[in-house]
Amino acid sequence: MAITFPLSSDFLHDFPGWTLDFDLMWRQEQSRSAGGQTIVKDLGAPLWKMTAQSKPLQRPVLDYWKARFNVLENGLNQFFAFPKSRCYPIGYPGGAGMGDVTGAQIDTIATTRKAIRVKNLPAGYTGKVGDYIQIGPNSLHQVAEDFTASGAGLSPLFEIRPHLWPAAAVNDAVKVTRPCCLMTLIPGTLTSTAELNGFGSITFQAMESR
Repeated sequence: MAITFPLSSDFLHDFPGWTLDFDLMWRQEQSRSAGGQTIVKDLGAPLWKMTAQSKPLQRPVLDYWKARFNVLENGLNQFFAFPKSRCYPIGYPGGAGMGDVTGAQIDTIATTRKAIRVKNLPAGYTGKVGDYIQIGPNSLHQVAEDFTASGAGLSPLFEIRPHLWPAAAVNDAVKVTRPCCLMTLIPGTLTSTAELNGFGSITFQAMESR
C-alpha cells in the first residue's frame, strides 16, 4: 500500500519518545533606541517548532524508526505533529470526565483575532491556560485564559496564541484532543546514533509547515 502524505498524528503518537520542546518561533526584527528601549516588529506570524528524542531503542527498533523517518525525506514531506505532553486538556488527564467534544466549533472571533468563543462544548467544560487547541484542519493554538463553558456548551471569549490565521472563520471545527499542526523536518537535524551495547536513540527537530 502506498504511503500518503501528510502522515497522520499516529506517526508521532507511536514514536517511542517525547517532545523535549514545543514552542513558538517568533519571526521578528529587533532594534534598540538610543534611550535603551527595545523595539520589536513582527515580520510574520510565529510558527511552531519542536524537538523530540526517543528513549534508548534496541537496534531492530532503531532501524525501524530510521526507516519511518526516511520517508519524510529530510523535510520534503509533511506530518501532523503535536506536543506529546498535551494529548488531552490539562483538566482531563487521559480524557477522563471530558465528555464528547467532537462537535466543538468557533462561535465568535474577536476583532483582534486573538480571542475566540467556542460552541458545542460539553456543559461545564473547563479549559486551562496551557491547553492546546486545533482550529480547522491544521492550525494549532495555545489557550491563554482559563474558561468554563455554560450549561448550553458555550464558552466565554478567551485569548489564544498565536493569533488566528487569516483563513480561520466562524464554524471552523475546534479539536482539543491530540491537537495538531502540519510540520516538516528541519533539514539536517535528524540523528540516530547506536551505542556499542546495541541500543540507540533518534533525535529530530521540526517546524510548522503551512
